[in-house]
Amino acid sequence: MIKYFPFKILILCILLPPVLYILTIQVLEKHLETSFENALEEIYIGDSAPLLDGTLEIEQAVTRNINTFLQKKNLQTWGIRTKISVTTRQGTMLYPRAFDLDDKDAPLQQISPIETAARNYDLLNQGLVLEFDLSIAHARLLSGLILGLYILAALGTFLWFYRIGAKKSQTDTLKQEQEIAHLQDLEKAYQKELVSLNQEQKTLSTELGQVKQHFEGEKKRATVNEEEMIQEIINLEEKLEANLAHQQHQRQVIAELSDKIQQFETGKRKIRKEKIKEEDIFQKRFSTLYKQTAIHPKAVAGFAGLTAELQLKAEEVIHQLNQDPGLVPVKRKVFGKKNRETVFEVIFSYKGRLYYRLMPDTRVEVLSIGTKHTQAKDLSFLNNL
Repeated sequence: MIKYFPFKILILCILLPPVLYILTIQVLEKHLETSFENALEEIYIGDSAPLLDGTLEIEQAVTRNINTFLQKKNLQTWGIRTKISVTTRQGTMLYPRAFDLDDKDAPLQQISPIETAARNYDLLNQGLVLEFDLSIAHARLLSGLILGLYILAALGTFLWFYRIGAKKSQTDTLKQEQEIAHLQDLEKAYQKELVSLNQEQKTLSTELGQVKQHFEGEKKRATVNEEEMIQEIINLEEKLEANLAHQQHQRQVIAELSDKIQQFETGKRKIRKEKIKEEDIFQKRFSTLYKQTAIHPKAVAGFAGLTAELQLKAEEVIHQLNQDPGLVPVKRKVFGKKNRETVFEVIFSYKGRLYYRLMPDTRVEVLSIGTKHTQAKDLSFLNNL
């Protein structure tokens, strides 16, 4: 089935997630940096009243407001790193402070409120400059979610193209099986003809021996019919040579047919392995989509053997059974052996057949899916449940 899967899509599914991840991280960093910087511009000075009455140094106010902002945003949990600095236009560093003690443990050192207020006023008049730098760390919560999202999108694209390839492979498999059956019929016909030619060869050989014996006897008694007997021998020998040539040709044709059958059988075994994988995919998808409906492995195998059109119709019936079994039109009831529950038969797309039964926990179990051609095998399977 690999030949039906576009190699370009596989390359894109591998390369696009990391490329889009890097671009998204860059764009998100710029957006968050602008957003957080604008928010800090509004709150990092805070209430100016404590600054102007000298009860709080401007460095303490800036440090407290910025730290409170960072704690509320909880940026470290998301893996977002920040680098913040606040200076005056004349270069005085206000944040981060050279040393940072808790405000409760470090009261103002012998500086009067008037001096503190004057200093705060002077620094504010110089003008404050906020510098904000933000980066998103790799292998953390936010970056991991972004990368995971792109990987899931790539996997979804991969599975979609895989299903298209599987449908094409199923069509080719059916054609190969038909060709194998045709070649096997030809082989049987040639083998029968070869047996007939071998029997004819034995008959001709016996007749030739008899003719030669008869010729030897007649030759002694009369030479009148010698030419006729010699011509008969020549004719028999020509027939025998033609028979041998025909046999050789038949052997060559049978050998070629055997080679072709062996090649098709090898391809058929590969297709069977791929079909088993396809049935596993259907089983997982059904168990995920239809919680109120149980799908028997026999039904999954029958579903995988349907054409794409019949698969769509069959899945519509499964969806209806999952929603409300009472809305599904039942053609007839199939009664099993003694002391066994009743199985319902549903027709879809004229020739499709689906068999299900009601379980004690009010759920529905789909037992078999097939067509009119597989109905006899499906009924036999239901009778042996």
